[in-house]
Amino acid sequence: MESAEKKRLFEQIMWDYNIPPEDIEAVFEGKQTHAGHYTRETLFLKLLESYSWFTILQLFTISEIQELLTGSTINKLRSKSLRTKYEFVQKRLQEIISASG
Repeated sequence: MESAEKKRLFEQIMWDYNIPPEDIEAVFEGKQTHAGHYTRETLFLKLLESYSWFTILQLFTISEIQELLTGSTINKLRSKSLRTKYEFVQKRLQEIISASG
C-alpha cells in the first residue's frame, strides 16, 4: 500500500482524536511507544474493529500480523463474531507458517 493511502487510513481511524498519522506509523515501526494514548496493541485492535481483513493485509506483512494478532488482542475485540473470525485467522496463519518453515 502506498504511503499516502496508509496515511489516509490512519487519519480516518483517528477521526475522533487529533493524532497525526505519522505518529501511528511510528508506533507500528517501533520508533514510538504511543500515539496519543494508544499503544501498538490498541492501535491494531482499533484497525481490526474498523477495517476489513483485506485492508489489514495491505497495511501489514504476514509476519507483522502474526506478531500483532495475539490471543490477548483477539480477546479484547468487542464483537464475538470478530473474535471468532480472528481466532480462525490466527490459527490458519500459525498452520501456514509452520507448514512452510
